[in-house]
Amino acid sequence: MSFFLPTEPNFVRYRGFFMALVGPLLWGLSGTVAQDLFENEGFSSGWLVTMRLLVSGILLLLIRNFRKNPQEIWSAWKSVGITKLLIFGILGMLGVQYTYFAAIQTGNAATAALLQYMAPLFIIIYLAARYKKVPKIQEFLVMLLALLGILLLVTSGSTHELYVPIIAVVWGLISALALAFYTMYSSTLLEVLGADIIIGWGMVIGGIGLSVVSPPWNIQGQHWSIVSAMFVAFIVIFGTLISFYLYIESLRYITPTEASLLGSAEPLAATISSVIWLHVAFNTFQAIGALLVTTAVIMIALLKSDDKEEVECSN
Repeated sequence: MSFFLPTEPNFVRYRGFFMALVGPLLWGLSGTVAQDLFENEGFSSGWLVTMRLLVSGILLLLIRNFRKNPQEIWSAWKSVGITKLLIFGILGMLGVQYTYFAAIQTGNAATAALLQYMAPLFIIIYLAARYKKVPKIQEFLVMLLALLGILLLVTSGSTHELYVPIIAVVWGLISALALAFYTMYSSTLLEVLGADIIIGWGMVIGGIGLSVVSPPWNIQGQHWSIVSAMFVAFIVIFGTLISFYLYIESLRYITPTEASLLGSAEPLAATISSVIWLHVAFNTFQAIGALLVTTAVIMIALLKSDDKEEVECSN
């Protein structure tokens, strides 16, 4: 009966698939939990992001410290460079986290997650402009598909009014731009050091930067209870630390393309949990829009995979 059991290579890949799926699911759920804290418990996006970044960043660096050579953590400032780490922490990590949570606070978790996933489109546009290269027909079609999805998501098919506040749309699109910058800028840093060190320092730097305007000790207006404390702990531990760690570790077992495809589970988790738990209105047009955006993201990941295979074959 042993032929029913997965082989060791397959088992390792299944472990990677599991990690790459659970990480984004936790991200998506943490957005819905944050929305509940914003709407019902008097929490602000600034305070929550400060706590999220500081605690998760410190814990991530501590885990790295006990697992491997602790000197590598501090040598990051020399090997990567102070300026680059500060730019990544403030403009990259903090930029992504704050704008995403601001989009949730002014709108809802589902729309924020879907808008943020427009980031690959901004990367395509940037690379086309930088290298003066016209995007492929497939890329144009993907962009049109995503834009149509966003229009349906935001307008619900109406030409007279928005079903999502304009400020939430603006924050969501800025979040997508920040994620595009984060993705491209971090790629050069990850060539020097491991992802856990880079992301850990990025979180700590971003958390310290935001503490200037949203100090973690300022809890005025917040309604603290066992439930709200558990929600904050979930966002910090499961929605940030564990989710980042699982996603990073998954890259040891599966390809970045496979991981990015499974990452599409984040907006799906945010959408489903928002509708079921917080009763966020999501009609047929908006559901179609969400499906189109998710499909566009998956297609972009597949296009990147095809480009990589073409490069490898030509070498």
